[in-house]
Amino acid sequence: MTFANKTAIVTGATSGIGLQTSRRLVEAGAGVLAVGRSRAALDELAAWAGGRDGRLVPLEADVTLSISPSRIVAGALDAFGAIDILVNAAGIIASGTVESTSDAAWDQMFDINLRAPFRLMREAAPHLSARRGAIVNVSSVTGLRSFPGVLAYCVSKAGVDHLTRCAALELAPRGVRVNAVNPGVVVTNLHRRSGMAEDQYASFLERARETHPLGRPGQADDVVELILFLASERSGWMTGETIPVDGGRHLTCAR
Repeated sequence: MTFANKTAIVTGATSGIGLQTSRRLVEAGAGVLAVGRSRAALDELAAWAGGRDGRLVPLEADVTLSISPSRIVAGALDAFGAIDILVNAAGIIASGTVESTSDAAWDQMFDINLRAPFRLMREAAPHLSARRGAIVNVSSVTGLRSFPGVLAYCVSKAGVDHLTRCAALELAPRGVRVNAVNPGVVVTNLHRRSGMAEDQYASFLERARETHPLGRPGQADDVVELILFLASERSGWMTGETIPVDGGRHLTCAR
C-alpha cells in the first residue's frame, strides 16, 4: 500500500500499535503528525524519521486536555496543509471490578479511551470531509466480548465501537469512512504501564497462548496491517466496521 500525498494524525504514537502505525505510514510515503506524551520517545521517533524528507512531525500532547484537539488538528494543518487519515491509538488499561472501580479510575479510563477519540474526531471532521478521508479507531476484543476484572476498560472500548458505528453513519454522506480494529492481547507496553510486574506480564503472555485459538499473543504489526488497509483507498467501500484481529479470541468464552 502506498500513502504518497496523504497525511495522517496518529495518537499514542510513542509506543506499541501507535508507534508502529506511525513508522509504517511514513515508510509508505505519508506525512504523519505523531502525537504522544513522552518527549524523549517523540524525539527518538523523529530521529528515526529524519532521513525521510521531514515526513514525520512530533507533537507532545495529552489527548485528554480540552485544548489538545485544536492543537493537534492545527499542528497537522500547519505541517502538511490537509488531513486524510486519523488513527486514534492512544489508550490505557487497568484492572477493576464493579465493586473496586473508583469514580476516578472510571473517569480516567473514559477520558483517554473514549472521550479523547470523540473530541479529536469532532475537531478533524471538517478537514477529513474535505479530503474524503478515513478514521481508524483502535478498540479491543473487550469491546466485542465481556471479560471479568477489567470493567471500565471493557465498557470504554464498547463505547469506542459504538462511536465508530454512529460516526460512520453521520460522516458517510461526506465521504469519510470510520472503522475500528479490535485486537486481542498484543505484545506492547500497555499492560506494563498499568502496573503489571515483569513476572506477571510473562505469565500473562504465556496464558495468552491458551486463550487465543491461534496459540500466541499478537505483535503490533498484526494489527497495523489492518489499520493501514482500513486507512487506504483499498477499503473504500467499508465503513462502520469493528474488526477483530485477535488470533480468534473473540470466538471463545472468557477463561
